[in-house]
Amino acid sequence: MAVSGVSAALLRARLVRSRSRAPVLASVCPRQRFVRLRAANRKQGGTLSAAFPCDDFTPSRKGMRHAVTTRAASDGTAAPSSSAPPSSSTYKKIVEGMNTLFPVWTALAAVSGLVAPTMYTSWMTNDLFVNGLALIMLTMGVTLTFDDMKATLKKPLPVLFNFACCYLLMPVLAYSIGVFCGLPSAYLAGIVLVGSINGGQASNLCTYVARGDVALSVAMTTVTTFGCIAMTPLIAKLVLGTIVGVDALGIAKSTVQVVLLPIIVGLLLNQYAPKAGRAIAEHSPAVGLVVFITLVGASVAGCASAILDAGWSLQWPLIFLHAIGGILGYFGARGMRLSEKVSRTVAIETAMKSSGFAFILAAKHFTDYSVRVPAAVSVIWMSIVGSLLAVAWRYMPVPQENAANNNTSTPGTSTTNNKV
Repeated sequence: MAVSGVSAALLRARLVRSRSRAPVLASVCPRQRFVRLRAANRKQGGTLSAAFPCDDFTPSRKGMRHAVTTRAASDGTAAPSSSAPPSSSTYKKIVEGMNTLFPVWTALAAVSGLVAPTMYTSWMTNDLFVNGLALIMLTMGVTLTFDDMKATLKKPLPVLFNFACCYLLMPVLAYSIGVFCGLPSAYLAGIVLVGSINGGQASNLCTYVARGDVALSVAMTTVTTFGCIAMTPLIAKLVLGTIVGVDALGIAKSTVQVVLLPIIVGLLLNQYAPKAGRAIAEHSPAVGLVVFITLVGASVAGCASAILDAGWSLQWPLIFLHAIGGILGYFGARGMRLSEKVSRTVAIETAMKSSGFAFILAAKHFTDYSVRVPAAVSVIWMSIVGSLLAVAWRYMPVPQENAANNNTSTPGTSTTNNKV
């Protein structure tokens, strides 16, 4: 870091004044000379620092510049440390840019799955698909800590409201839309299964784009993900049991294996092996994106012919499910007097489901092949609807919300005098 011309001139002037007031300095050793110069300089308000060896020091412009540079670094005013290599910063920017365009990658993967399904079906097996989703859950787990779990208790109302939207509103909405559109029993079971699944991990990115509460979004996704262990089999048994055969116990086991265990492993790594956790977390955005779009393409490819045969008669119900769910989630949150940021977060969390996991459950635990088709269609429209909501809100500034009495109200709620 170079010293500006003004700073250098001031230092030279101080040095001249110090020398004129201490003529005996020339006869003392360099170390004593520096000590006396430093004392004289400090009396004048200087910032000369002895942060370098002074046994062979002789006052000079270069030495003064080095001293000021060192002091500036110690004061925290210097340029940022170069401990993080430039390549790391570039890598993060590239990954962030790629994740921002995830709806584009999702659409491309879906199109490739429809046009050339053999790109995926030739090598993608059910076991690979399951392992891929488990890997996504692991990348989510390494970003969590036990403090994050505790933080969810500080905002119970928005988290509980989102939980109700996920496991009460969406299943009822899915069943109602399916019946209204006259879907066959297998497709009706598939759309209800999509509505009964946990929130999707892509919702966190959409919340960021929409200027929502990202930390709360992660908490909501985590809670609904843990909740699906009990809620999804229960809803499937109660609602779908009268439509198609349901293996509720098998769904619960798959949920534990694919969702719960990877998240717990990631959480424990982050807590008790932080170096390993950080190493995984550093690459989790890139890995998660690649795996996610691959699973999207594989889901669509596995049902390509059925999707094309069904046409828009199956597309519209899924579009309605995700769009209406997001709208109801938003206005429901506003009706609960939650803040604008939180309401946007609830809307996106409600609209975006873990359709890939619904596809796995349909493939493993339903004998009718057609049950998995709505989940494959949902993978596409869930991403599109969520990203459209996010982009629309991106250009709508969040109203300024008074936080003067932030400590006196329930977090995540708004009152006439306070909104969080």
